Amino acid sequence: MGFEVPCVITEENGHVNTPQKGLPIEDASVTSGVLETVSKPALSSQVVQVSEEQNTVPTPVKKTSKTKPQIDVKAELEKRQGGKQLLNLVVIGHVDAGKSTLMGHLLYLLGNVNKRTMHKYEQESKKAGKASFAYAWVLDETGEERERGVTMDVGMTKFETKTKVITLMDAPGHKDFIPNMITGAAQADVAILVVDASRGEFEAGFETGGQTREHGLLVRSLGVTQLAVAVNKMDQVSWQQERFQEITSKLGQFLKQAGFKESDVAYIPTSGLGGENLVTRSQSSDLTKWYQGKCLLEQIDQGSGFCVTGKIEAGYIQVGERLLAMPPNETCTAKGITLHDESVDWAAAGDHVSLTLTGMDIIKINVGCVFCDPKEPVKVCTRFRARILIFNIEIPVTKGFPVLLHYQTVSEPATIRRLLSVLHKSTGEVTKKKPKLLTKGQNALIELETQRPVAVELYKDFKELGRFMLRYGGSTIAAGVITEV
Repeated sequence: MGFEVPCVITEENGHVNTPQKGLPIEDASVTSGVLETVSKPALSSQVVQVSEEQNTVPTPVKKTSKTKPQIDVKAELEKRQGGKQLLNLVVIGHVDAGKSTLMGHLLYLLGNVNKRTMHKYEQESKKAGKASFAYAWVLDETGEERERGVTMDVGMTKFETKTKVITLMDAPGHKDFIPNMITGAAQADVAILVVDASRGEFEAGFETGGQTREHGLLVRSLGVTQLAVAVNKMDQVSWQQERFQEITSKLGQFLKQAGFKESDVAYIPTSGLGGENLVTRSQSSDLTKWYQGKCLLEQIDQGSGFCVTGKIEAGYIQVGERLLAMPPNETCTAKGITLHDESVDWAAAGDHVSLTLTGMDIIKINVGCVFCDPKEPVKVCTRFRARILIFNIEIPVTKGFPVLLHYQTVSEPATIRRLLSVLHKSTGEVTKKKPKLLTKGQNALIELETQRPVAVELYKDFKELGRFMLRYGGSTIAAGVITEV
């Protein structure tokens, strides 16, 4: 698939921004597990285009004395994040699954809540007759939430893992507050689904009327592809392996139907109240005898958006930049760029890169997508005119002839809709209009129609996205250049 990233030259923060015309992505890979292994789906990103004249890194511009001093936003941002990637995480699940307690305890164990404050919460919750709610109060800050013992709005807070700065959104589980939960989920890159392992409680949340299913479907439909399932309150079932497997088996079937890939879902046994397996791997022999996987924090640290790989055809791209994928005409953000297995802040024409993208559903990406500047979208069409040269073919090419269109990494079924004219091989002048057929060695102008929209450019404007091959019956029968879209 391709990224085309065209952009206009502007003077911004003392730099000239080179047009980014396009970044072809050759193969889109999805980071899986809530984020562990990299699988290779059938998607492939292929073209990141950037303009040919300017395929360099931004050049510094001399400022006049009148210019106001500019803040180096990029440097300031790096200071703020400590060079770590930003990730938005939403916590979802049925009411009373222990979401707020789980995340409140995790924040306490990470040192985000000091001991004095935690002690105060413990005393106040005891007085209120809700001793087990102390950790939930870290996130449930309003009097009404504490009084009812129910999260009502999306609580937001920040914490850090080894490689990420996480914005945590604790979403309400109660069905009355689904609109609030959607607000949180719509901003998320990845999600934690919390389920209650207690007998009867998991079933109540999972069966008809429970929020486990609805939340799972909602986050998937809002574009979240990576999910960590925290099987919570495992201490209440004595860390039984059988109970854990029963829950993961039922959830696994449902999540697959909801559109999650198995490799993008991870299951972690936890105890929110006891703090087991949250920030360090549990030492409890009841758990370690059958579970040697990651703790919740390690799994969160593996999170990212999905990845596409390909070549930048023109211009350059920077971390944090907005991109437009054509087709399907959807915008996303480049959260990370990897060049030769190393994280970089920018990449330019000629580089083969992997991009971590967020803000878009991976299902909408197909082989042949081009990523470009939203201000200068690449052309997308199902019909175009082209000049072709017919190779060695045994049968004549006629109107309605079926072919396979090959360009960059795209292979798309197409039909020759019209034979417009036969051209002179050297001068390009029309020698015959509306021919009935084309034979070996002829130069011709034709009209092609593809089954699905494809991202192309005119050959005169951008050679890499303007030339193609036609195949039929396992052989290449013609080469062509696009003249009109």
